[in-house]
Amino acid sequence: MWTEAYFPSADGSDVELHADVLRPANLPSDAKTPVILAVGPYFSHAGQTGPEGWTATGPSNRFEDFTRGTDLFARGYSYVMVDLRGFGGSTGCLDWVGPGEQADVKAAIRWAAKQPWSTGKVGMYGKSYDAVTGLVGNNLRIGALKAVVAQEPLWNMYPYLFSNGVPRPNVTGTPNAYNGIATMAALADDTDHYKANATYEKSHPECLSDNLTNNNNPDPDSPYWSARNLAAQARGTSTPLFITQGFIENNTKPEDVEKYLANHNGVERGWMGQWEHVRGNERNSQGQLLQGRADFFGEVMRFYDRYLKIIKPEVQDPAFGIEDSTGVWREQSTWPTPSSSTVADLPDGQYVDDGRPSTLAAQTATDGEQWDMEHYTDPAPQVTRGLSVVPLAGDTHSYFSWSTPTTSRLRITATPRFTMDASASGNVMVRLWDVAPNGTAVMFDENVALVRQAGRVAFDLKSTDWTFEEGHQLGIQVGTIGVSGWRGTPSGNTIQVTGARLSLALQDPQLDVPTQGDRSPFLNTYLRQYTKTLTGVGEGTFPLALGTRH
Repeated sequence: MWTEAYFPSADGSDVELHADVLRPANLPSDAKTPVILAVGPYFSHAGQTGPEGWTATGPSNRFEDFTRGTDLFARGYSYVMVDLRGFGGSTGCLDWVGPGEQADVKAAIRWAAKQPWSTGKVGMYGKSYDAVTGLVGNNLRIGALKAVVAQEPLWNMYPYLFSNGVPRPNVTGTPNAYNGIATMAALADDTDHYKANATYEKSHPECLSDNLTNNNNPDPDSPYWSARNLAAQARGTSTPLFITQGFIENNTKPEDVEKYLANHNGVERGWMGQWEHVRGNERNSQGQLLQGRADFFGEVMRFYDRYLKIIKPEVQDPAFGIEDSTGVWREQSTWPTPSSSTVADLPDGQYVDDGRPSTLAAQTATDGEQWDMEHYTDPAPQVTRGLSVVPLAGDTHSYFSWSTPTTSRLRITATPRFTMDASASGNVMVRLWDVAPNGTAVMFDENVALVRQAGRVAFDLKSTDWTFEEGHQLGIQVGTIGVSGWRGTPSGNTIQVTGARLSLALQDPQLDVPTQGDRSPFLNTYLRQYTKTLTGVGEGTFPLALGTRH
């Protein structure tokens, strides 16, 4: 049974929010049920990210796979979809997960909890942007919110558009894409109320222009970005949380996931592994689960039943299922769980910050395709047949440091951190490579930073879970931003690097506890894209070994 509702946001403004409400058809209209709530920009009656050609109005089918796949209504749940301000049938200016949208999430949770057909217990569900709003819900500390399922979210809004002061290719494309979603026309048979709200931007053109300029500040510590740092805001929160995160995600990357989980004090569950921007239940045309692990909906409903219906599950799911870079799954009580840590002191070196690609960097055409958070992917290297053989000598755009060969299998887990002293301003890119004895190497982690002035530079790479076989070496590449994933402005300076260090958390694979799951299909794609054969690999100047803590 579908109905529509309108209610005010929670910030005291004149913003009016629209909700589509789906209730079990076999229950009386006043029968109380728990509520699964999704809040986001993708629930317009006309389509998710653009018009989808519907001939009649109706609630969004964005998560119809979830409601059907779980038999949600037969299980005695109601489902509510709320449009964030500026989208669908809601008024107001879109706010990129800022204070306005956070007030919308607060209003939506409170409204869903107070309806006469609600038990007062609310769970949130989403993927991508509407997973982000689930994290916002946790951060708001509202008692009615009992559980959050967040698939492939952003943990901090800043790194989606910038990396440590360096713009990403979508820095203008993403705001433009959301402007397009916000201005989708209502359908002909939508109500007059819905139609009037959907045209809000016509009488408020500043909504669109402000959205193009508000979020182009490259300073992560600015008030704008501080208000959108969800990982920092999670400190001390306790809503039960079920997450998924791809370590090699090409869209919402694993940046600040470790900080968010560390700051969150409540129950945590998660699937983390080697996949792209996909849902836990999604399959490819060959029928393979894209995250590799079975029974996502079953585990999600056991999670909701436990915290919204207080039903003890008959199946005991592990807290975390983790797929490492070999495609093998293990269970853990939390993530990460390092066995030891080490700090690698790296040799001095230098590079020319000219923005030119290293001999290692395969390039592809890039022009910042304009995609929203649900669809945008970074430009990736061209996939070629066979392995390219790359000599390292004579490359002035970057330089390498090498570990000695590992003496046992080990895993780099958690979030590597790089620090260095730079002799001049410019840009820096750091890449980590897993190098086999025959020179075959896979780039498995990277990040960039703006070097504002000569002196100390420090930044995190992406969180990772990468297993090294015995005899492999870690290669650390430091140089100019010579790949298409960023829009840095080359300084032209020759930057001398001294005092460089790489902090790593290590894990012993011998301690792994196996759990069910298959190799996620995207892992093979990633390996094809980022594997090369290197010549001239050094013998190594620092150890990479378990059992050392510095």
